[in-house]
Amino acid sequence: MQHGFVESFNGRLRAECLNEHLFDNLNEARQIIEEWRIDYNTNRPHTSLNGIKSTEFATRTNRGQTQNRIS
Repeated sequence: MQHGFVESFNGRLRAECLNEHLFDNLNEARQIIEEWRIDYNTNRPHTSLNGIKSTEFATRTNRGQTQNRIS
């Protein structure tokens, strides 16, 4: 296990998305995977981020970096 976060994400993607759908074509696969990605990043809290959503974490981190640069 060399990249724990990547391997964890890949396992989750496979279990929650890829194993749940049969894709008829590449465009359908792209659409379903994109919908899953948006849900994963915007609607779901992550334990590795202390229970907050990825988008909230990214916004909070950017605000903190901006404030530190100004100070």
